[in-house]
Amino acid sequence: MDWQKFAEEMALLARSLLKQDSVQQTLDEIAVSAVKLVDGCDAAGILAVRKGRAVTLASYGDMVEESDRRQGELGEGPCFDLARRTDDDRVFRVADMTLPQPDWPRYAEAARELGIGSMTGVLLYTHEEDFGALNLYARRPGTFTEDIATAGWLLASHAAVALADARTIDQLEHALETRHAIGEAMGILRERHGMSDEEAFGVLRKISQNHNIKLRDVAERIREKRPADPA
Repeated sequence: MDWQKFAEEMALLARSLLKQDSVQQTLDEIAVSAVKLVDGCDAAGILAVRKGRAVTLASYGDMVEESDRRQGELGEGPCFDLARRTDDDRVFRVADMTLPQPDWPRYAEAARELGIGSMTGVLLYTHEEDFGALNLYARRPGTFTEDIATAGWLLASHAAVALADARTIDQLEHALETRHAIGEAMGILRERHGMSDEEAFGVLRKISQNHNIKLRDVAERIREKRPADPA
């Protein structure tokens, strides 16, 4: 592994990622760059498991999405194994997928059917039962040495930052949408019943508490029942 050349390419990648217009474009660029920059890598992808459902956030190569789907359906595989570990190791490396893999035999069989010879990956985050991972695939067994796995780990640092941004953006967007829904529902109550802001919010909160419904869902129901404006 020519580390000086790789460092230069990583510096260029960092600049390229800053130019992307969205988190999705950033994640897509990381998957593409993994194949370009890591010796022997034939495909790469970013897998997220959310509430037990496997979601391919980015992929480059024809085996990625099917591999993610199989891991999700089976609930086993190197990503699941790594996410369940209690130590600080965040990297897995499968040197030869043609050999028996007793920890996840069903996924290993599926991986061989997909033409995966070796695989490495990095755990990007874990939160309760959810996790995200950057996975690199090769058709040839023995492709991912320890040095190559380290290169994948360096790429994963960019993916981890992008995913952290994505989750922050999702949280902010959700908060803004919630605030907008509540504000509109309060406006409907003020208009319909002559309430003050404090009284309208009190009504929303009381319904939420009495019926064990989220405040945003109460607001959405009030908005949905609002009479249509006359044409």
